[in-house]
Amino acid sequence: MVKVDEAIMIVAGEASGDLHGSNLVKELIRKQPGISLFGIGGNRMQEEGVDLLYHVNDLSFMGFSEVIRNLSFIRSVERTIIDMIEKKKPRAIVLIDFPGMNLRIARYAKQRGVKVVYYIVPQVWAWGKYRLKKMRKYVDHALVILPFEQEYFQKEGIDAEFIGHPLLDLLEVTADRESFCRSSGLDPSRKILAMFPGSRKREIINHLRVITIAAMRLRDEFDVQPAIGVSPNLPTEFVRSFIPDGSEHIPLLQGATYNLMHHADFAYVKSGTSTLEAACFKTPMVVLYKTSAFNYFVGRMIVNLNHFSLVNILAGEEVVKELSQRDVTAKTLYEYGKALLGDDRKREEMKNRLSTIKAMLGQPGASGRAAERVLRVAGFDVGH
Repeated sequence: MVKVDEAIMIVAGEASGDLHGSNLVKELIRKQPGISLFGIGGNRMQEEGVDLLYHVNDLSFMGFSEVIRNLSFIRSVERTIIDMIEKKKPRAIVLIDFPGMNLRIARYAKQRGVKVVYYIVPQVWAWGKYRLKKMRKYVDHALVILPFEQEYFQKEGIDAEFIGHPLLDLLEVTADRESFCRSSGLDPSRKILAMFPGSRKREIINHLRVITIAAMRLRDEFDVQPAIGVSPNLPTEFVRSFIPDGSEHIPLLQGATYNLMHHADFAYVKSGTSTLEAACFKTPMVVLYKTSAFNYFVGRMIVNLNHFSLVNILAGEEVVKELSQRDVTAKTLYEYGKALLGDDRKREEMKNRLSTIKAMLGQPGASGRAAERVLRVAGFDVGH
């Protein structure tokens, strides 16, 4: 049972939010034992003690078209959230990314006198600047994780604080190359080609088949070993169903993302946080993203950036090759993979350029700093 006046609500709408939310929850409980937490998240947040109203899998819509098709369900979720805010009266609400729904929740919370902290803010500097007005009005404090975001949001009149990137607390390698390969059915003496097609079912549908076809061509030409990193929230049977015939023996590695990234000699990576993770391990990569024609058309109308991968955005230049929409073909993926695998100098040059990205992300301990700020905004006495 949630204790009135000792509760904090946390809303994370996707797998990455669940991951960062779970680490925030650990720190909240460590700093404030007995605190009650409820909201929306995934398995990780639930395991850390969050009373879930909905699971992130219920809300894993990809792109504008899927959101439109599921509007009635989304509205139902929002009504439940409003009811729970009224019933449990949290001291604060922590919103993690997922801006479409979360900014509406922020409005409801402010109307009811609840403090609002936005952790991992919407990337309005890339698209959706219309959301800045809502953030100014409804968000009490923004905890930002990219170095340029603090100045950007402060200039827009939003109380923002750069706390570092929470990834830095997670980048743990648990096995050396020989142990990792032995447990994964790989040969430590041969190069490894890693594939990270995404954490949503629609991303697997859009990406995995063409990535695998390209990887198999590279396997035959360069004697590399393909391996697929599978998100913890996806059933391996579902992922395997999109592997082309003749490629069934490719290992599907779940719960081994960082080991695979660290030991990979080259990777295909779906655009998103995974590109930053791979950059922190200095893994040479090609970044890709494919969505529906409708979603892409709308996105092109509202996104105002030269690059779409976080690695290139942070670097301010093209460090890694980006492929989208019609360019996401087995042939194109193969050609860019071949250019890197066939040139040790190019791979080493990319690794050197990627090494600067990690330094831009601040210092470890972001989750702890975020938890302390949340507790202070919520009015808890956390000392000095």
